[in-house]
Amino acid sequence: MTAHGPLVEVVGLTKLFRVGGSLFGRAQSLRAVDEVSFVIHRGETLGLVGESGSGKTTVARLLLRLLEPTAGTVRFDGQDIYAMTPTTLRALRRRMQIVFQDASGALNPRMRVGTAVREPIIVHRLRPKNEADQRVAQLFDEVGLDPSLVRSYPHELSGGQRQRVGIARALAVEPEFLVLDEPVSALDVSVQAQVLNLLASLRDRHGLTYCFIAHDLSVVHHLADRVIVMYAGNIMESAPAVALFNDARHPYTKALLSSIPSLSAPPSGARTMAPGDTPSALERPTGCPFHPRCPHPRKDSRCNTEIPVLRTLDADHATACHYADVRDA
Repeated sequence: MTAHGPLVEVVGLTKLFRVGGSLFGRAQSLRAVDEVSFVIHRGETLGLVGESGSGKTTVARLLLRLLEPTAGTVRFDGQDIYAMTPTTLRALRRRMQIVFQDASGALNPRMRVGTAVREPIIVHRLRPKNEADQRVAQLFDEVGLDPSLVRSYPHELSGGQRQRVGIARALAVEPEFLVLDEPVSALDVSVQAQVLNLLASLRDRHGLTYCFIAHDLSVVHHLADRVIVMYAGNIMESAPAVALFNDARHPYTKALLSSIPSLSAPPSGARTMAPGDTPSALERPTGCPFHPRCPHPRKDSRCNTEIPVLRTLDADHATACHYADVRDA
């Protein structure tokens, strides 16, 4: 990674969804993201990890202004994206793109995949029309696809090939920043490795900045420079990837790590994923959101009543746990 200051700055980002509400019931507020703050440096890969319902995908969409926030700001290259006019925002779309988990859902089933990749090139006037097809062929070659596949329809391709088309389409507008929303979770393990290697190669070749969303820490293990672990809309831990994998401090992060069979076994040799599920955003527990599932030996009534502050323990390593400095957890 070669970082040159922050490209993305997130401050106090909060998203509430109104749900329910009828003649016989009142609407409720679902707090999907709760005052989240972080930065992504140029050339960096930030891994955003958590179980289903942790709020990570909502954060991804807020970063690209695919959703409007309830509170907070997102600055891209110093500009507040929520204060942008439609014209300014349209220009920004070229600089920040997303690769979705389900490539099939992101591609028009009635459109040939070559046309799907060609379309943003024409819309943004990046090449004359008579040169667009050549550019599409170059993009296919770059993501490891035979250019002859440009005339195929999505259903004629494998899952890995469709995901490569999605990556080619995102690259077509020559972006600086890519949000990768669970880009390999729907693929076979062998194909996952190929796509992850491709993403690493593209990042290094083009100097791209990534926000990599995943529910599995093992997926971001070799790709991320830093990792943020989310739970119930909150940041539980944030650290450089090496520090997090070698010295996780939050009980939730430790549980995620110990439940990954592909990584080296933890010192105890046991898999200790906390029982239960991420709490409903409509029924958040009081105090620390993780305390009902937390195995920490020092857990007490404070955890049940007081929300822990995300505090720095070591250089660039922050944890939201009252007892994160207790080493026997």
